[in-house]
Amino acid sequence: MTLDFATNVDYIWALLPELVLTAGALVVLLAGVRRPDDPPANAANLGWIALVGILVAGGVNGWLYGVSVSDAEAMITVDGFRLFANWLFLLGAALTILVSAPYVDRQRLQAGEFYSLILLATVGMMVMGGTRNLILLFLALETMSVAAYVLTAFNRRDRKSAEGGLKYFILGSFSSGFLLYGIALVWGATGSVHLPEIAATVEAGAGFTGLLLAGMGLLAVGFAFKVAAVPFHMWTPDVYEGAPSPSTAFMAAAVKAASFVAFVRVFMEAFPNLYDAWYPVMWWLAALTMVVANLIALTQANVKRMLAYSSVAHGGYLLVAVAAANEMAMAGLLFYLLVYTVMNIGAFGILMIVSQHGEDRLQVEDYSGFGWQQPLLAVLFTIFLLSLAGFPGTGGFMAKIYILQGAVESQLWTLSVILVLTTVLSYYYYLRVAWYMWMRSAAREESQPRIWAPIPVRMTLLVSAGIILYLGILPGGLLDGALVSAEGLGLARDTLLGLRP
Repeated sequence: MTLDFATNVDYIWALLPELVLTAGALVVLLAGVRRPDDPPANAANLGWIALVGILVAGGVNGWLYGVSVSDAEAMITVDGFRLFANWLFLLGAALTILVSAPYVDRQRLQAGEFYSLILLATVGMMVMGGTRNLILLFLALETMSVAAYVLTAFNRRDRKSAEGGLKYFILGSFSSGFLLYGIALVWGATGSVHLPEIAATVEAGAGFTGLLLAGMGLLAVGFAFKVAAVPFHMWTPDVYEGAPSPSTAFMAAAVKAASFVAFVRVFMEAFPNLYDAWYPVMWWLAALTMVVANLIALTQANVKRMLAYSSVAHGGYLLVAVAAANEMAMAGLLFYLLVYTVMNIGAFGILMIVSQHGEDRLQVEDYSGFGWQQPLLAVLFTIFLLSLAGFPGTGGFMAKIYILQGAVESQLWTLSVILVLTTVLSYYYYLRVAWYMWMRSAAREESQPRIWAPIPVRMTLLVSAGIILYLGILPGGLLDGALVSAEGLGLARDTLLGLRP
């Protein structure tokens, strides 16, 4: 069934997944309300309510595959790229909620507020992935960002959490200023904030080139901060280390994915005819991010901080796809984001279990002998680490292969070599943790606290590891879906194929 929207009222249906998830966030928030003398609401119960909201939103998102928006002026589009991205964001939110319940309970956090913020941040992400209007993009990005600021500083009893939230808020506000100023300059140069109209103006040569390039540059700076590309990454390790671990997992996976989706949509749809202007910027951002982040990650003794720099490095690999800007690269980017979401949240889930659902035992030495004390959890963590490193047989390996294939198709030979070499370099700090788990014995056996994780958390980690292994062996189905979804960026792909040197 195909529905054509003819009036502005009909566009509400295009936002139905976001509306459903917003309603779910309000229900969770109200369910968590209590009187001062009441005991805190159980995090697991509120988590299940939040998951119901995510499932309903996912069902509506599936229904939208039978819907099309015929009006070229629509601010919200219903295309494969947007719908695939929605699955990413909903999956990231669901996995975060599933692995975070014990942490939220142990740290006595307000579960209703915590889960509602995750859902509202996801609403902002979903709008970011579907909008074709720069003003709506900014509003959606701020919806996501404000929720992320609060999630970072959510543990008010932890000074590191408050410090991380303050740093994130200040630097995030600066980056939002760059983005908004860039939007203003683009509007001044083209007379529009609608992505297809901007592209048509540029193609006709009717825009003010200098002003437009300045606006595009400021947009690139704003997005580079959001995806933590070097040299705009300095906030990442402190914020990720200070934030509660569930918040860090959510930001490192879902927030980064949303930022890349918006980054790609804006530059592929609005500026395809300026590819020769923004391609060198993406090239250098990708190269610097891959090299610098991996080198710094080598020196990290704190596992949480190491995963933060790992997240920056993965952003560099994804920037290679942005620089390549072809159909395979875009499909590889979607494939990579899905795999990265699963393996990153899985890795942080293990970290939360080892740290006893707190912020202790985060050093590499704390994993000594973990493989023999908790073999199942250690095997799962090893799978997540191998996939993050890009070992054959894992989804992370196939994701990098597809990014690499896209780069080769665009003849980005130097970037391809840097990607391969930095991937090999990353093996050291990932395998170092695995070596401590399996090759080192605990310093004092009696001093090791009992590792505890409820069955839902263990099942979530098992399913996540299964997905990674399945995509490492049989990735074709997901890749085919990503290729079809990338067709939503057909304007950029067709134009760039003619522009690329």
